[in-house]
Amino acid sequence: MKKIWFGLLATFAYCTAIAGLLTLLSPKDGFWHEFIFAQSIGFSISIINALALSWMPRGKRCYVTLSVTLPVSIVVGVAVAIGLTGSGDEAYPNVWQPLLIGLFFGIIASITFVLFERIGQLNLEVKQRQLSQIESAKREMEAQLKMLQAQIEPHFLFNTLANVGSLIDSDPPQSKKLLGRLNDWLRVALARTRGDHGTLGDELDMLENYLQILKIRFGERLRWTMDVPDDIRRLAFPPMLLQPLVENAVRHGIELKIGGGEIVIRVVRKNTGLCVEVSDSGMGLSGDVGVGGAGLANVRARLTALFGEAGRLTLENNAGIGATATLELPRSANI
Repeated sequence: MKKIWFGLLATFAYCTAIAGLLTLLSPKDGFWHEFIFAQSIGFSISIINALALSWMPRGKRCYVTLSVTLPVSIVVGVAVAIGLTGSGDEAYPNVWQPLLIGLFFGIIASITFVLFERIGQLNLEVKQRQLSQIESAKREMEAQLKMLQAQIEPHFLFNTLANVGSLIDSDPPQSKKLLGRLNDWLRVALARTRGDHGTLGDELDMLENYLQILKIRFGERLRWTMDVPDDIRRLAFPPMLLQPLVENAVRHGIELKIGGGEIVIRVVRKNTGLCVEVSDSGMGLSGDVGVGGAGLANVRARLTALFGEAGRLTLENNAGIGATATLELPRSANI
């Protein structure tokens, strides 16, 4: 409806401008005479051609239709104007003049209309193509995240099941306890991955179960502390970003140290977003500092897929003992 009213107002303004121009060029007939002719021809062109084009699909057939209906609508408009003004052959002997003038301005208006229609179609095609590209990129990112998550979870599951197998004969109560912890972890993990939204608290709950499973194997050699305020626990947080960092700390730091060590998980909120630190008092890093193994490579890939260059992961030795993995998430991630 708004488009129709806009078209009518545009036609009225266009025809009024033509009437004023013709009055300036030939003032003998007066403004109102030119106004009636301009409005009659203009609205005749608009209505007749709009009705004709509404029945025709866009394309070459549309332009053929316009080449026929345009002259017809001008003749109709001139006839209506002559009837309204009472101008017969005697009062208006040169009837071909308004026909030519109407045809001239009608062609200009039609060309303008066709150009605007084409521009609108091109804009619509560009927007549809952009939406299609965005949807395609979104699906690709979701598939990549699922693939990376699938690479992380089986590694942990296989190791845990192998530990269960080794404990069945030597320590059945411990194997039963380990299966119970694994069941708790799987329940939380499945709920986390199937949900559309998750919080940092959900991730920490999963991590607590994960560490409890590892503690059955390491005993007092593995200790941990979580320094995370309650208000930060309620913030949105992507799944499976923390566990690989803790797993890396256990495998390359705590496990290699005779007396074991402690893992400290600390999360603080900054102006730029969240800063997550996973520190350990293990053996520290060796080789290429900050590179890590497949687990950390997956975390970096997920950060890139989710946040681009705004998400970062760094890994470095502590000043004293052990190492620290620092995860930085941007504020744009609903944090």
